[in-house]
Amino acid sequence: MHLNGRELTGLSASARTRAGLGRAFQLTNLFPNLSVLENVRLAVQATKEGAHRRGLNLWSIWSDHKALMSRALEILQSVSMTAQQEAPVASLPHGDQRKLEVALLMALEPSVYMFDEPTAGMSHDEAPVILDLIRQLKKDKTKTILLVEHKMDVVRELADRIIVLHNGALVADGEPNEVIASPIVQEAYLGKAREAA
Repeated sequence: MHLNGRELTGLSASARTRAGLGRAFQLTNLFPNLSVLENVRLAVQATKEGAHRRGLNLWSIWSDHKALMSRALEILQSVSMTAQQEAPVASLPHGDQRKLEVALLMALEPSVYMFDEPTAGMSHDEAPVILDLIRQLKKDKTKTILLVEHKMDVVRELADRIIVLHNGALVADGEPNEVIASPIVQEAYLGKAREAA
């Protein structure tokens, strides 16, 4: 796997993140005993530490901490979670944990966002919030969003290009309407039988 001309295969997850690849998993990967704000602050801090390291002095520690907290609050505001900033992550409902995971991705400032079934396990009422966040991220044309998803309504709504794998083989690649209309995609993912030739 390459990103911006750099080989990422074999790199650790943290090295891939530093290279610009952000991932959100089907199962949330958060610090459950820390507050919502602390989770985001740690992600912001990881990004800032990668960008520069300063010598230790009390002024730089306080100044850096204040800037990190300010950026973390800005991100929480963008995902509508400032009201929950002091809540322990373990106390959040599943939908809010998914929103927080998107906030962590935003804090890492990747050039590629990878989402693995972002609405998995979410109620019908919770899913639109995550889809709205992905729509907002998609507006930044300097970013790429890779979405692994089996819900065709989600794919239809968000995708500019669809790549379909069936039993590990590439069966379709192209514009959403064209791919969704493909007989093999109709059969494999939409349960429609192909007409006999």
